[in-house]
Amino acid sequence: MKKSILAISLMSVLCSGVASANLHINGFASIKGGMSTGSDKSLYGYTNEWDFKNESLFAIQVRSDLGDRLSVTAQLMGRGSNDFDARFEWAFLSYELTDNMTFNAGRLRTPFYIYSEFMDVGYAYEWSRVPRSVYGLGFDNIEGVSLYRTDQLGQFDSTLQLVYGSFDGEAGFGPTQLQNLAGLSWQLGQDWYSFRAAYFSAKVTIDTLALNPLLDGLAGAGLGALVREMNFDDDKGTFFGLGLTVDRENLIAVAEYNKVDVSGSLFAKRTNYFVSVGYRINEYTPFISYESVDRKAKSDIYQPFLPVLPSPGLRELVVGTIESQAAKTNTVNLGLRYDFHPSAAFKAQYSSEKNKISDQRNDALVVGVDIVF
Repeated sequence: MKKSILAISLMSVLCSGVASANLHINGFASIKGGMSTGSDKSLYGYTNEWDFKNESLFAIQVRSDLGDRLSVTAQLMGRGSNDFDARFEWAFLSYELTDNMTFNAGRLRTPFYIYSEFMDVGYAYEWSRVPRSVYGLGFDNIEGVSLYRTDQLGQFDSTLQLVYGSFDGEAGFGPTQLQNLAGLSWQLGQDWYSFRAAYFSAKVTIDTLALNPLLDGLAGAGLGALVREMNFDDDKGTFFGLGLTVDRENLIAVAEYNKVDVSGSLFAKRTNYFVSVGYRINEYTPFISYESVDRKAKSDIYQPFLPVLPSPGLRELVVGTIESQAAKTNTVNLGLRYDFHPSAAFKAQYSSEKNKISDQRNDALVVGVDIVF
């Protein structure tokens, strides 16, 4: 309720200034339905019953130009998976330092990926969703500042973004704090192709709620050194990513690769990538993509401590906890985009994920419409 009141208040304030400021309002929406194809299986939040809320969303973005190179932007979004409760995805001010350099401050989208800025705008890409295997850090926004610069380097268009900030919220393991998150993304493009690289680092602290009883037990047994190797306490986290886009005549190809690690913790070293190819045929764009996730458990953490663990049960629990972080999956997506309207596209996508550790396959079919307005 408080979020709704805050949202209404902000919209009222922005709209009240329309006489003295240049106000731009736009938005986007996704209406999707889907289901898994197995009675006891699930994928991307879908079960074997049709669900029209899971990936549906509605968003409004407001930008107010205050003059003298200063502007403010806010994006309010409601997701079906959260009963469409509205929350601010973005809320920041921008100041144009020069014609090609802009300073931003507030709640920002962190530029980890090619589609970071519009990963929720389904109309912007061919798939029903951005590839979860790569776009899966557990958080997308930070509170902080960024410097955005565009240049012409020879025959290449250059886009450089420097970021500094923090994150405090839920990110998979439990309540998470990222301090001194800093890094950059750089994209070089020419005509029909572009290259992109990104690197970020941060100090990571996580209150691992499910893990805490085990860590407390190990500390009580005098195994503080093992606790320090397993927990997340001001540990260095790093992200490195590469990307390639090709859009030539009717051919569309995209590939991304990234590596993620949190040193001094049980966080499995992650290597993820995807490759996607589509081909436009008038209003239709069939596509196929392949995704891969490889998370290597840090077995070297527990190996030196096995002889001193006081009981077989505790030994099994420690080994099982660390090894449970391992994952190895491959996903194939087949789909079709149909641009039936200048501002709307119908999409259908079938996804099949193979878990190579459990030898289990999960499938999901999703259809829906992505809209911009």
